[in-house]
Amino acid sequence: MQEFKSFRKTKTERLNEAIDFGATPAKPKTLTPEISSMLNARLGDEYTAYFFYRNAANWCKNANYKKAAAFFNTEADGELGHAQGIQDYLTQWNLIPAIPQVPTALNFAGLVEIINSAYDLEYNLLIKYSEDQKMLLDKDPATFNFIQKYVDIQNGEVEEYSDYLNALELVNPNNKFEVLYFEQTYF
Repeated sequence: MQEFKSFRKTKTERLNEAIDFGATPAKPKTLTPEISSMLNARLGDEYTAYFFYRNAANWCKNANYKKAAAFFNTEADGELGHAQGIQDYLTQWNLIPAIPQVPTALNFAGLVEIINSAYDLEYNLLIKYSEDQKMLLDKDPATFNFIQKYVDIQNGEVEEYSDYLNALELVNPNNKFEVLYFEQTYF
């Protein structure tokens, strides 16, 4: 029985044999510079949208469009969440996000201008994300899948602002009472 004891190893001995403590750790994979650059550009677009909606909310609050102000506050929060999602994805791939400078102060002449500009902003983001997704199809399937949710979000945003633009066709944008009625009805 004694002679077999030498063949038995303790748990610690087995663990030490399984782990090569002298080995150099492997370097984790990262995204290509092209894909990293693309995601950082979209990060800038999301922050641009955030500040657009934050300024729109402030303008609406000052103009006493309370429902629109609340709506645009929510939109701003959503854009901030989108930016955070991109940053999380970049750090997941062992990259530090490069947050670009974006315009932070905007001036508006009216609620109709804000809605027109918001539609353009969201539509342009849809185009950018869609073009990015095409580029990613064969290059990086994981990032292609990641970008798909942003394409879906942008489709929804374009649809929503398209509905607002259609509803604005029913009012005279120069009549403050009609614009107020629009705001009360649609926000």
